[in-house]
Amino acid sequence: MEDRHIILPNVVVIQLNIAVGSDHRGLALKRAVIRTLEQTGHRIEDFGCYNDSSVDYPDVAEKVACAVAEGRFDRGILTCSTGIGMSIAANKIKGIRAALCHDALTARRSRQHNDANVLCMGESVVGKELAEEMVREFINTEFEGDRHKRRLGKIAALEGKDG
Repeated sequence: MEDRHIILPNVVVIQLNIAVGSDHRGLALKRAVIRTLEQTGHRIEDFGCYNDSSVDYPDVAEKVACAVAEGRFDRGILTCSTGIGMSIAANKIKGIRAALCHDALTARRSRQHNDANVLCMGESVVGKELAEEMVREFINTEFEGDRHKRRLGKIAALEGKDG
């Protein structure tokens, strides 16, 4: 990948590649998320949906989650009515740690403690201003590592296990 650092006086900002997606019930929230990301200079690819026609959220979640799991994108953001369906679907993809968040604290902790690589939000649950704050926390927060690495190893070991 090419250099993605933007140098400002006394500040280094890393430009991320971010995959976004929504179903028809999360479309307005996704549009607000895209505006926020564009203002911060990150590269964005929209995996749909693009209008208010009904669409099945697992189809969009799969596209975004696979793009992140394959390493083509640094992070993903998914929206639907509650965020629940998107998070369940995205977490079926190996290597994805999709976090259903409902405020800035949960978005920040999803990165600090869980190294979440996909943020899921619900348009019926989270307002646009709060979603914008959550996106900033999710994008700007680094994984703390340390004791959390051991826990992530245990989560990864669960992938592919039969119930």
